[in-house]
Amino acid sequence: MDGYLGSTVVTNLTGTPYEGYTEKDWVEEFISHYGQIDGGHHRLWVLDQVMRVLKGTPVIVELKRWDNGHKEYWFNLAEEPSQEYLDFVKEYENDGEYFWDTGIAP
Repeated sequence: MDGYLGSTVVTNLTGTPYEGYTEKDWVEEFISHYGQIDGGHHRLWVLDQVMRVLKGTPVIVELKRWDNGHKEYWFNLAEEPSQEYLDFVKEYENDGEYFWDTGIAP
């Protein structure tokens, strides 16, 4: 869409569609928003995002704006995963038989 003005990180979710969201709500949001995208590698990405949410990685919400007045909320996870998530992956891969696949973002 032409006229993109940029985005702002939303630090207070009051008054947004995500007001009061819990980990469970974010898990449902990731699954419903991205879970139906075709391709196993994309579904692995969704599972990884869900595990990151459940292990405490912060969700980042941005408000994107266009010069025609259109606005959209977008969400993603912090670039740096939580230590709890990193510990989970390390434990999962500990015996060397398994590899945690983060998939490919859609």
